Amino acid sequence: MIKRSLAAFILLIFIFSCKKEAPKTSAGKIEKNTVSKAETKEDSFKPIDTACSSRNKTEDYIAAFQWYQQKAEKEIAQNSPEQNDKLYEDYIRIREKYTDCLNESLNKILEEYVNYYDSESKSYKFPENIKKLIAELKEADLEFIEVGEGYTEIYSVPDHYFSVFKDKVTPDYNTYIEQLAKESEGLYSADAGLVISWKELGERTVFWEDFIKKYPKSSLISRVKEIYNNYLYDYLFGMENTPTYEFLDGTIYDENRKEFNRIIKKYPNSAVAKKAKELINLLDAKVPEEEVVRKINIRREY
Repeated sequence: MIKRSLAAFILLIFIFSCKKEAPKTSAGKIEKNTVSKAETKEDSFKPIDTACSSRNKTEDYIAAFQWYQQKAEKEIAQNSPEQNDKLYEDYIRIREKYTDCLNESLNKILEEYVNYYDSESKSYKFPENIKKLIAELKEADLEFIEVGEGYTEIYSVPDHYFSVFKDKVTPDYNTYIEQLAKESEGLYSADAGLVISWKELGERTVFWEDFIKKYPKSSLISRVKEIYNNYLYDYLFGMENTPTYEFLDGTIYDENRKEFNRIIKKYPNSAVAKKAKELINLLDAKVPEEEVVRKINIRREY
């Protein structure tokens, strides 16, 4: 009983001392701690809804991007890798919704963006308002990207998600996010044609094939298989403006034959190499195109 009374007495002295020592303003009021003010302001902040609205300004979206990133980083530090896998899915979904809204609200600027390119200097010459906008987007890890045919869109910078989630998710997610960051460093295709090299496409296709073998039970498998099939289709058949063979007579272009032989030699046991070899044999045998496509049996997911 004496110990309890003594403890209570000490607590009262401590509380009284804290109140007594708190600094006062000239008006005699106790000043609040600036950190507490900041925390109160942060806690009271409510980001705009992910549903697009014409009432929202660019700065509203930037603030929302930043708030969700800070929120995610705090949660990541406390979560297990499995929990962070789910957090990644939620986080990317929210960012993509906000990005879609930004693309919608800045539609006029996006339409005019290509006009800022100066062909003589081979560089962009932006007016001050666009320079300011670029700086604002950068604060949220966003940038303008020309996607072909005169179109420009806003995207997250390539390494944004990996910089936030690196080594904080399960191995399959870590590998997946890192690879997407690398593949997002430049355009894959534009104007119905392949932009990256055939070699790069071959290496990407093999990478995703290996991912499927290494993580067969990953929750990412269906998504990865879609990426893999699309890459494999493009690698074998090409795209409208960058085909791998002459449609009229089935003659494989020299650069593609060379690339197919490279992949066959480097990855002889891969499905990519086996499909490439099968395609060569079919086209060299002058099998009709429809029959070739049916035998190769690879479908592109559009």
